Amino acid sequence: MRQLQRFFRSPGTVCVAAEGHLLAAEEPGRIRPDWKPWRFEALPIVLDAIPLQCGTNRSGQSHAGRIAAIAQALRGVERVIIATDPGREGSMIAWEVLEHLGWRGRVDRLKLGALDDVSIRRAFATLAREPDSGERDYAAYLEALCRQYEDYHLGLNGTRAISLRLRPPAFREPWRFGGVQSPTLAILADLEARIRSFVPQDFYKVALHVETGTGAALTLWHMPKERIFARGTAEAIAAAAAAWSGPLAVEQRDVRRAPPRLFSKDTLARRCAKRFGWDPQHTARLAQELYDQGYLSYPRTESESLPEGQAGDAGAVLAAIGRVRPDLAALMTDDPIIRRGAKGHYVKDPGEHHAIVPLRKVPEGGRLNAEQIRLWDLVAKAYVAAHLPDGIDARTSVAAEVSVGEIPEAAAAPGPRRFSVTGRVVRVPGWRAVYGAEAEAEPDIVPGKARREDEASVARLPAVTDGEAARATGAEIAQAVTEPPRRITRGELPVVMGRLIDQVEDPAAKRALENPVNPNEPKGLGTAATRDTILPKLLKSHYISLAGGKDPAITVTEVGLAFIAAVRRVFPAYGDPVGRAMFEADLAEIGRATTRADALARADRFRARTRARLDALIDAIGRAEVVSLDPGLIPPGANPAAQGEARPPTPAMVAFAVSLAARKGVPLPRGCKSSLARCRAFLDAHAGPRPEARDGVGAERAPSAAMLAYARRLAEDRGLACPPEVEARFDACRRFLDAHAPKVSESEGSAAGASAAPARPATRAPRGKARPVSAQRSRAGTRGAARPAASP
Repeated sequence: MRQLQRFFRSPGTVCVAAEGHLLAAEEPGRIRPDWKPWRFEALPIVLDAIPLQCGTNRSGQSHAGRIAAIAQALRGVERVIIATDPGREGSMIAWEVLEHLGWRGRVDRLKLGALDDVSIRRAFATLAREPDSGERDYAAYLEALCRQYEDYHLGLNGTRAISLRLRPPAFREPWRFGGVQSPTLAILADLEARIRSFVPQDFYKVALHVETGTGAALTLWHMPKERIFARGTAEAIAAAAAAWSGPLAVEQRDVRRAPPRLFSKDTLARRCAKRFGWDPQHTARLAQELYDQGYLSYPRTESESLPEGQAGDAGAVLAAIGRVRPDLAALMTDDPIIRRGAKGHYVKDPGEHHAIVPLRKVPEGGRLNAEQIRLWDLVAKAYVAAHLPDGIDARTSVAAEVSVGEIPEAAAAPGPRRFSVTGRVVRVPGWRAVYGAEAEAEPDIVPGKARREDEASVARLPAVTDGEAARATGAEIAQAVTEPPRRITRGELPVVMGRLIDQVEDPAAKRALENPVNPNEPKGLGTAATRDTILPKLLKSHYISLAGGKDPAITVTEVGLAFIAAVRRVFPAYGDPVGRAMFEADLAEIGRATTRADALARADRFRARTRARLDALIDAIGRAEVVSLDPGLIPPGANPAAQGEARPPTPAMVAFAVSLAARKGVPLPRGCKSSLARCRAFLDAHAGPRPEARDGVGAERAPSAAMLAYARRLAEDRGLACPPEVEARFDACRRFLDAHAPKVSESEGSAAGASAAPARPATRAPRGKARPVSAQRSRAGTRGAARPAASP
């Protein structure tokens, strides 16, 4: 808002700002009290529209004052210009308030790709040419609203249904379910399965040592893409190579190396994770701060390209970078290189938002902290490199063909085998001068794949001419071992979600994920603004764990594998990443509607489809069986009521478990006498069905820590044994408290309420994903919302 206010001179213009989402979704229990308890019979809970209430900021203060200020500003105005961040989330932030306040006047949309003066003026010029900008922005709002609608209902119904009917008895936390997080977990689970089932295999390479007539010696290698797994094949090839003599084929050519692509939100997060060890959400916060201050363009983008119309800005931006980075200025040319087309950096249509780039405003005078400087510097270097000449390498390859006869006891056919070695010298560094030694670092490889094996290379080759005669001086076999697929790391996960096409092998699935309009942005999971929120949700649910290191690898836990197996067994569509990507592509069509009527019709169809899928999901879960999971496989800390392995069970629980094991003829699990969690899990599994709680919820829950402490104190004061079921079950603990806690007379009134409260603890049901809107929205779409009363 502060940036925009400088452009308004009319006294009839009013600017007011939002602060993120000012409205939040109502809790189900506040809509209808009977929706508060977790009861399967009440599902699905379906609303035509999600009721909203005033939200709160991060300090817990209500947004009611801001909403009132906007309502006051709207009185008597002729026109509203929405100037929140340029995306679905920014559109929703503004439109949901306008809808809540009943605004029915003219609305225009100012799309700000950056907050420097030039970008703001361009945005206003575009606004003047687009009289229907508000209508098209309403479609973007409806798309975001439909995403919220599905997220709210899937989280609410799916989490409750799966937790009540499928969750293993030993796992006490909710089994959280979501339309994007579940197929994302499926990607990780499939990779986990490939890693666990991977069996290392020895394979062989053959080295051929040769010497030319001039005395030059070098080693050539036979390293076919189709690896040699049979030792006999390698020995036959080595024997033929040891007797070889003949001409060497020498090829010399220049290889041009173009600069890498610019950064999208996901690729920037990946690079920062790899280089600095930053969490993707931390990178997103820093990028947002730099955008808010006018140093970077809009950061929540999926594009790695710039629009052709911005090619003329390159000189001014590069000059600005050169003022604060003289070392980079020395590399720049008077005429920046402008690469156009699909393989370049400038394209006709880069998508809704272009790549993240620096602006004319550069950090000077210590205005940024160290981390902000590091991030800006990374983006600035990429921009400079994109406008410098290609790098040129002088590449020389030396090869020999060895004829191999019949190979006994091997499937390999006879014929020539190519041995080669390559040498490469940097002839023109080009853009690589920006990075120095960093330019030769290992390139980004496809996450989740095994490391590829490049051809044999050496730093320096002896002088050899094409056709020069040589002879073998020996041959030997080198043994290697195949490697499993690499685990996806924390920084790579958003890239994996956005480029799902790299994770599938089926040609039909790859074709389905292609985006003909923009081949560089295939269909994926989620949006750029929300992908980095998925990993914290999966961690919270104990579906995954992180290893150590700068950019930790992701491992799927047994709980996560059990969960996604149950989802795929009961309702496969929610465990299918490709199917979800196609579903989201259909959802995106809502935002492409050109009229409000068309957008509303598409949104209505989507909501009807969501309700039908919910009915099918609940029906399928209702007919499914509880998942069986060994309690010992549950990660420590996954059961908050147990707090785990450290606390021992009570003597009564141990006695009950021992007698139960003897009566049923089953072994007592390891750790049952020393771990409260394991003892309770054993009792849950073998003590028979639980009695129904009177509210339909208590039987599914463990007692709270306060209830247990009060029950034990009562038992000790009255000289009673605290039964084991009191330790394990909410309903049993409540009955014990009802029977033995002191009663409060009616005459004591409210003054006695505090002291009597422990006798009847509150029975709040576990919460599902009932507030995805306020709790999980990104800050981004939001900082400035200009609401002019008249045209500037």
